[in-house]
Order: sequence, then C-alpha cells, then structure tokens
Amino acid sequence: MKTWRRSICLGSLLLVPLAAHANNQHFALAATGRFDELARLIEAEEQTAKKPLRTADRHALCFAYSKIKRYDKLLPCLDQLEERIRRGDLRTRLLGLDDGTPTVHVMRADALIELGQYADAIEEAQKGLKWLREADSDDLDMIVHLMAAVSLAATLEGDREAGSNYARELDEFQLGLLGRDYVGTKAMALGRVYMALGEFDKAVKAIESDTTFGLRSFLDNLVSGATLRGVNNWLWAELPRDFMITKAYFETGRIDEARTGYDELLRVPQVRANGEIYWQLLSDRARIHELDGEIDKALERYREAVEVIERQRLSINTETNKIGFVGDKQAVYGRLVDTLYQAGRIEQTFEYIERSKARALVDLLATKNELKGASLAALTEADRLAIEQAPADMDALASNAQREAEAARLTEELRRNDPELASLVSVTAVPIAEIQTRLLPDEVVLQYYLSGEQLFVGAVTKDAVSMQRVADGDLTAKVRRLRVTIQEDEDEVRTRDYAKELYELLLGPVRPLVTGKNLLVVPHGVLHYLPFAALYDGSDYLMQSTLIRFLPSASTIRFLRTPSGTQKDPVFVLANPDLQDPAMDLPFAETEGKFIAQNIPASEIFARAQASEEIFKSRAPAFRMLHVASHGEFNGADALQSRLLLAKSGTEDGSLTVGDLYNMRLDADLVTLSACETGLGKVQTGDDVLGLTRGFLFAGSSNIVASQWKVDDQATGVLMQHFYANLSQGKPKREALREAQRETRKTFAHPFYWAAFYLTGLGV
Repeated sequence: MKTWRRSICLGSLLLVPLAAHANNQHFALAATGRFDELARLIEAEEQTAKKPLRTADRHALCFAYSKIKRYDKLLPCLDQLEERIRRGDLRTRLLGLDDGTPTVHVMRADALIELGQYADAIEEAQKGLKWLREADSDDLDMIVHLMAAVSLAATLEGDREAGSNYARELDEFQLGLLGRDYVGTKAMALGRVYMALGEFDKAVKAIESDTTFGLRSFLDNLVSGATLRGVNNWLWAELPRDFMITKAYFETGRIDEARTGYDELLRVPQVRANGEIYWQLLSDRARIHELDGEIDKALERYREAVEVIERQRLSINTETNKIGFVGDKQAVYGRLVDTLYQAGRIEQTFEYIERSKARALVDLLATKNELKGASLAALTEADRLAIEQAPADMDALASNAQREAEAARLTEELRRNDPELASLVSVTAVPIAEIQTRLLPDEVVLQYYLSGEQLFVGAVTKDAVSMQRVADGDLTAKVRRLRVTIQEDEDEVRTRDYAKELYELLLGPVRPLVTGKNLLVVPHGVLHYLPFAALYDGSDYLMQSTLIRFLPSASTIRFLRTPSGTQKDPVFVLANPDLQDPAMDLPFAETEGKFIAQNIPASEIFARAQASEEIFKSRAPAFRMLHVASHGEFNGADALQSRLLLAKSGTEDGSLTVGDLYNMRLDADLVTLSACETGLGKVQTGDDVLGLTRGFLFAGSSNIVASQWKVDDQATGVLMQHFYANLSQGKPKREALREAQRETRKTFAHPFYWAAFYLTGLGV
C-alpha cells in the first residue's frame, strides 16, 4: 500500500490552503506557530466532547506537544495516537496523510533524541523506515527525516563513525524527479546531522543548497493570503534554518556574521517560544560577548539561558528522560560557572555550581500527585504555569506575563509553607552565608564541580570562601584506578601512591583552608565514587585525622533536621533477610544485628523471613534509628528502582526501592545500610548520585551510613559493632563511624575493609 500525501513538509510545515482542512482553526494556529494555543484548544475540545479524540485531532495535539517540548504529555499522546491508528482510524489532518503511522515514529524518535535516549531513538527511527519501505511509500519527507534521526542519535550517543556513515547515506539519497518539493527537507536534515558531527562547513553548504527557500516562502505566504493578514506561515521553518546557519558561522570563526545573525534572531518575538533554539541562541550570544570583552553582558545572557533550560526541564516527567534532556545543556552551566570564576565572583560561582547539579530524582517527584502524604495541587499548578512557552503573537505577551507572575506567586507560597517541597519546583541555591551558619565546629565545605576537563575546587569556612580551578582530564581514570586497586590489589603501597595523587589534586588547591579541619564534602560526577576516607596525605589516610560527612548538594543542609532523640534510642534492625538463595546469605550481618539489638535496650530485630519489606514499611517509621543488613542494588536504567533486597511477604515483593522511600515519611536520626553497594547510584551529567542515600534523606533521615562497594561480611560485622558501641557512649555519628573505622583497621588493615563506608547528612 502506498501512503500518498499532499505536498507538505513535516520539518518545515509547508502548509496547504486552509479550505483543504476540516478544522481550519487547528490549521491556522499551527501555520502561525501558535502551538501552545493549539494544544490548549484541542485539550478543551476533548474535555467538552467527553470522548477520546479521533486520529486527526489526536495527531494535531501530539504535534503541538512536540513543538512546545511538552514531553510529559507528548509520549502518552503518541501511545494513544498509535492505538487509534491500530484500530483503523488512520487519517491525519495537519499533514494530510492517509495513514499517520510514520508520524508516530518521527515524533517519538525526535523526542527520544531530545531526551538523550539515543539507542531507543535509533530503534524508533528504523521502525519508521521499515514501515515506509514495506508500505512502498513515496513519503520522501518522512524518509529523509528518519534517516537524519538515525545519524543524529548515533552521533550523540558517541558513535561518531556510525553517525558519519548514516550522514553519508542521507547525502547520497536521491530524491528523484518527483522530489523537488523535498529539497528543503533534505537540506535541513543534512544541516542537522553535520552540525551534530561538528562539520560546520558541510552544514552551511547543505542548508544553502536549498536555493529556492526564499522564493517558496514568498509564494506560499502570498497565495495563502498570509501576507495580507500580516502573518508569516514560514516563520517556524525560517527560525531553525537561520539559527543553524548562524551557529555554523560562529563555529567556523565567522564571528561578525554570527553576531549580526544572533542579534537579528533575538529580536524576533516568537523565538522565545522555540524551545529547540532559544537557550542556544542566548548561550552562543554570551560566548560572543565574552570574545568582545563584554563580561557583564555575557553573564546576563548565560543566566537567561539557564532560566530557559530550567523551565523546559520541568516538563519532563521521567527520571531518565529528565537527565538526558539537561545533559547536553550542561555546557551552559559550565561556561557560566567559568565566566563567574574568571570575573572573581566567587559566591555567585558557588550558587550556579549548586544549580547546575541537576536534581533528577527530586524533579521527578514534582510530577507526582501525592508525596509523603502531602497534596501537591499547588505544586502541580506552579509547575504547569512555569513551563508554558511564550505565545507566538505579541498581543498575548501580557497574559503570558500574568501566567509567569502567578507561577512565581504559587512557588513563593509553597516555599513558605514547605521549603523542601518548594525545592522541587525551582532550582535555587541556599546563600553561602546561611551555609556558613549551619557548619559544625571546625568544619569546611569542600564543593566540587566538573565541567569538561576543568575541575573547580571550592572551600567554605565560617568566615571565608575560596575557589580554585584545576585542569585535569584524567580525573575519571584516576578515581577508577584507585577503586580497582583497593578492591583487587593487596599491595597497599600502590594504593597509597594513587590515593596521595588524588589527595593533592582534590585538597591541595585549598590546603590553607582545610588543614586541621573536618570536612563536609559535596562531590560531583565521578567523585561520588571516590572513597575520601582512603585519600593519603603522605603520612596517613585522611580518615585517621579528619571527620568527614557528605551531602548531595550544599543546599541540602537547610533541610537536615536536628536530632531530637538520644544516642541510646532503640534500634529497628533488619538482618540477613531470606532471599531464597543461599549464595545471598550474610551470616555475619545477622550476628552484627543481634549484637546491636542486645546492646541497645528496647531494640527490635527481624531476621531471615521476618526481615521483610512489609515489616520495614509498617514498623520503621516509629524508630529513631534504623539498621538494615542486607544486599543493595542500584539500577542505572531507572534510578527509582534502585533497591534494598528484603524478604518477600504476602503483600510485598521484597524490593524496597528509592521510589518507595520518596513516598514514605521516616523520623530517623540515623539509617545504617550495612549492605553491598547501598551508597552507589547512577551519575549523570550535571546530576548527583541517584542512589538510596538521597531517598532516605528525603524520607526524613538526618544521617545515612552506606557503602560504596561490595563489602566483606566479617569485617563489616566488626566495624558495625564498634560503630554502635561508640553511639551508645554518646559519640556524634560522624565521630562514631571514624572511630569504628580506626578499630576495624587494626584487624583489617587494607582500606578495602573499612573505607567503603561513609556518612551522608547532619553528622551529629
């Protein structure tokens, strides 16, 4: 079956006369780029009709979502559209297709690329190409678009060779005698793939090969009557085209042409509504301001770009998607941080380092209707208002300003009522002055930030702030080498050599402020996997002389609750749960659990089959101290599914996940995770570790002790016995852990046995 279609281009939306469409209002809104209005109109129509949309309208709604970057709504919309087509309702309206199936693949592939799910995007695009081949389709627009998607996704995934090969296939693809209408589509597609490959000269050549673009634009606007109405039907094709050419000029050193092009684009009111290019325009213009020595103007543009990125980011409602969406935009934060640093604005540098550490798990929760038993109606409304794009026509800007003002009002109201939940709406940083007042005695904040090959090392004491920038492109390799050596090499001399190198790199730049001080470490990227306790100063390990605690971001310090219990509060213990696999048994963990329960009055222990998820959820909220001695796992594909493995029961499967924790309210001063890899999580670009520790912090724990690698069962039993003995003597938690590590080291000297454990939270 051939899929015959009218002369319409998906990429540039070259539209046919209004009379050809059953719903002229839908068409008119799409033609003028007012996709936000189109989405609201169709949503209202569906609500009024009180029945599912037909394919023609569902397709228009999905298309609108795709243009305004509402991925939280686009992906389910595409699922519904696909189901409708599967039932036989095939025809679209906006693109005049007899069968809308390929549009589903196109929109989904494009969204997956934007969201950083490149392997899935390739698979989706190839499904679309297969369908078009099997349908013997002449839909050259779709074919070219999907070929470009495969190349883009491969390149962005890091497989440059594959991306280049796919680009060559696209370049060599022949449109044929009937393909004149798709010259522009192919030119733009090639421009995109060459831009991704960094081959900017080829990108300009490809785009400018479409020599009739201006003529087609003029004729279409004239024939459709758009010119007489003062409307440009081609604006949403011109904006990305002009941006790509201008960016190529910039990247190839044609700065004067780029400066002029960017300024012209930024004067177009509708560019604010184009989520694909607006933040890039602002960022690139900032870079030119830097080249021109206009630092204040550069900083202003970078800040605007960050605000745009954060607004867009709120519209994505899955953890993996959210991280991917921001991942390719972290360079903006990096450039802003670097520019602030070079300008000597150290406190602002700290602020944007905090903001850049994108909080993927917390942002995910902003899309939930219930969280820890609290209604998020106001939060959801603020979220919705905050992400609405600016309207395409100037007359509506006042109403958009009113919506933004209302979003700000709701956010501020929520911040007053519940500052922790408010942090899910907007990315704000706690002022340094407040952080300084919350530091423990003789404590220094060590703030780390990685941007490309630049490492920023910051230090904050109660009365001083310092920041140093270090160039080190081998940091990841150095951290990996130390971890592998600790876990696999019994030669402690080699371990110390590697640990000393990292000590000098990470503490050396701020040595005057940290010497003789205790540390509050805020890692970034690969540093989440570094056992700071095992860093070597030339005479001994850091643990021996220094109390260390960690936080996922310095701003988290505001939400840590001062303990209200005593060091002798009873402990809720889950030990050695029956996982129905003898290889998973932890006999020393059970011994350690019994020791804790016997030495701290009124403690309760649940072991083997009783150590269940059901027991934890029902009993743990009543205790101030929780101890879980079991296996832990982190899920790199879905951070909310990182889990503790507990015994199954009649109502629970035995997986206590991060997602479960974010829906619990604990009242714990201490949670000890005496398990394997419980502190690990997935590090994404710009994000902190998405592991169980963050979940327990948000659930209400003031302190979490967890491990970074698969720990030795026997040595861990010894360490935990000393830890709780120290707590029972009234020692603060960070001191109790340090002393337990010291004692364990006397029997198990190698860092493998004691350096895995670290404390996140308040420390007391």
